[in-house]
Amino acid sequence: MVSRFVLAGLAALLATSAAAQTPPLSVSANHRYLEAGGKPFFWLGDTAWLLLSRLNREETEHYLSTRQRQGFNVVQVMVLHTNKMTNRYDAPALVDGDPGRPRITPGKDPAKTGEYDYWDHLDWVVERAAAHGIYVAMVPAWGDLAMERQLNEKNVESYGRFMAERYGKASNVIWLNGGDTRSEMRAAVWDALGTTIKKIAPKQLMTFHPIGRTTSSWQWHQAPWLDFNMFQSGHRSYAQEGPNAIGEDSWRYVEQDLARTPPKPTIDGEPSYENIPHGLHEQSQPRWQAADVRRYAWWGVMAGAFGHTYGENHVMQMFVAGSKDANFEPNQRWDTSLTAPGAPGADQMRHVRTLIESRPMLERVPDQAMIVDNGVRYDRVLASRGKRYAFAYTYTGRPFTLKLGATLGKQVKAQWYSPRDGGFTPIGVFAKRGERRFDPPGETKPGNDWVLVLDDANAAR
Repeated sequence: MVSRFVLAGLAALLATSAAAQTPPLSVSANHRYLEAGGKPFFWLGDTAWLLLSRLNREETEHYLSTRQRQGFNVVQVMVLHTNKMTNRYDAPALVDGDPGRPRITPGKDPAKTGEYDYWDHLDWVVERAAAHGIYVAMVPAWGDLAMERQLNEKNVESYGRFMAERYGKASNVIWLNGGDTRSEMRAAVWDALGTTIKKIAPKQLMTFHPIGRTTSSWQWHQAPWLDFNMFQSGHRSYAQEGPNAIGEDSWRYVEQDLARTPPKPTIDGEPSYENIPHGLHEQSQPRWQAADVRRYAWWGVMAGAFGHTYGENHVMQMFVAGSKDANFEPNQRWDTSLTAPGAPGADQMRHVRTLIESRPMLERVPDQAMIVDNGVRYDRVLASRGKRYAFAYTYTGRPFTLKLGATLGKQVKAQWYSPRDGGFTPIGVFAKRGERRFDPPGETKPGNDWVLVLDDANAAR
């Protein structure tokens, strides 16, 4: 028989191993990026909003292992979607629907009826995510709870204290205050929630997840609890927006956020989801495809975001046929949508992380002055550079002219990088002189996207 001491030692070893894979996150010294254990960290996130209520342990393990294999290192989940939340084991999260009264039961064995409560399951999810090298970005309460005053001035501090005391020491927990809500609505509640959690767990990072087509910086940039900004570029197309709207130009949020003081990192926490109708609620509209989700990722990162969060319609709500409260015209199971062909974009997200991590990350800065003949909307080319490298992303594969500038070396090595498969196509080596025209492979059309990669030809790689 294995002794309890051996089991305790094994548990401690597993906890240590998990923590080693998800070291604590911090903001970089230049206030533009994140670090994990002192090393550059590229956030590649996935929205798994309803994971806690819709998946059991076996299904959760399948989800986490798949996303790990695809290169994702963050999952965004909501803890309380409503005040009636239950998990797959029929355990309610709250007593009488009151966020100030989390329902806690003795024990945590899922095989014993009534023992495995909602918070035991969340504990397990956090632990298993860490074992897969994944950080859990938790929304403590979705915006509707505050809007409907279920989370209010009377119970918010109690709930925030509970969450921070239970998860404040987990190295892989990130806090998403808010929850798809207007920053200015119920501001006192959100401020109290952020302040309470941050006081108890000061080393864990926190942001605010805003409603679509807004950014946390508009309301909360100066808040002491806000470590980095998050924007939701949203799900509407150019055709569905007014003439003065940012529309699909997600890179504009990055520019806005990075222009603020004090400087704080920023990221798109919810772009258009793969396989979701344009505008969400209009069934007749086309669905966003892999090319679209690639564009959002590359535009944001090239503009200076420290990473990107991907989303897929069926996965974010863990849809199966017959699901109650299904939204946005789902038509395939969540597990079918984890990979290609159900969702090709999910397998393509890794390529942006791979390229960015292949060069010194923390020195990279956006530099639109490099593009001589830029276009608008889908013809926009986004560029960024380090000391000895430069990137330029084109969504349509149109030819463009680049001003080589003062970076790189005297000899430049040029390649095309495919966001679809991560392959390189050599262009050649040439002397760096003034401006140069580049013509990507293939015809000019939306979805023929390429990244121009320039390196100092004399730098050792």
